[in-house]
Amino acid sequence: MGLDEKAEKPKLHGGPVYECVRCARRVGYKELERYISFRCPFCGYRIFRKVRAPIVKRIKAR
Repeated sequence: MGLDEKAEKPKLHGGPVYECVRCARRVGYKELERYISFRCPFCGYRIFRKVRAPIVKRIKAR
C-alpha cells in the first residue's frame, strides 16, 4: 500500500470519516450506511477507527 491509497479522499456529504484498520482506506459514513453489517467496501473487514481532524484545541488555564 502506497501513500496514495491512504490519501484517497472519500466523497463527503457532511458526515464523519472512518478508516479501515486492515486496509487503511478511508470511507465516509454515508457510504458505510449502505451496508447492513457496517463492513469495509474494499476488504470486508468490520473494524474501523474514526479519523479525527488535525485541529489542536488550546485551552487557557487559570
